[in-house]
Amino acid sequence: MSFFNQLQTSTEQDRQILFAAPVIQFALKGDIIKEQYVAFLTQAFHHVKHTVPLLMACGSRLPAKYDWLRTAVAEYIEEELGHEEWILSDIAACGGNAEEVRHSVPHHSTEMMIAYAYHQIDRGNPIGFFGMVHVLEGTSISIATNAAESIKQSLDLPPTAFSYLNSHGSLDLEHVKFFESLVNQVTNDEDKACILHCAKAFYKLYGDIFRALPSKDDIFNEKK
Repeated sequence: MSFFNQLQTSTEQDRQILFAAPVIQFALKGDIIKEQYVAFLTQAFHHVKHTVPLLMACGSRLPAKYDWLRTAVAEYIEEELGHEEWILSDIAACGGNAEEVRHSVPHHSTEMMIAYAYHQIDRGNPIGFFGMVHVLEGTSISIATNAAESIKQSLDLPPTAFSYLNSHGSLDLEHVKFFESLVNQVTNDEDKACILHCAKAFYKLYGDIFRALPSKDDIFNEKK
């Protein structure tokens, strides 16, 4: 079995727990309100804005044996530049205050996921960051496009409110193929174990972000 397939198989339960988050299930059915969608985009902005800095940090700390992987990181960086601005544009298209979001504080769950990523790069094994790549890109291709279509229909929002979800559904499909080709070249058992360990951690941490998003009742009670 290839390492990518091993990664998929070994994290199947973790993935299903993430997908079971109520807000994801409601979003796939189009059963959310605009404030919930904006809340999701807000937290997405707060973690996506770290993607390029994390990739830069990871690339700078990879050992010489992974020079080939550093080249791939440079390609990822070029692909990911500016994606956080797409999210702010989506928020504005929903009638939200993009500048307020830009200067807001992330939810604690989002902070924890990003902090773990930096910690793994700085104090652990930088290759563990690819566990995060596996989770975020794999999640995107599984739910992003379907959720965007369902939310668009139920909330009657313009196409300009879905540039982040729509682009990542298709873009990350290519990224996952690229990712598969990369991790299958990793032969060191300790590095494989690190990627798998981090993928499991990131499924939990990313799921915590979805589980922390407000319910309809939370938002209605806030408005009272």
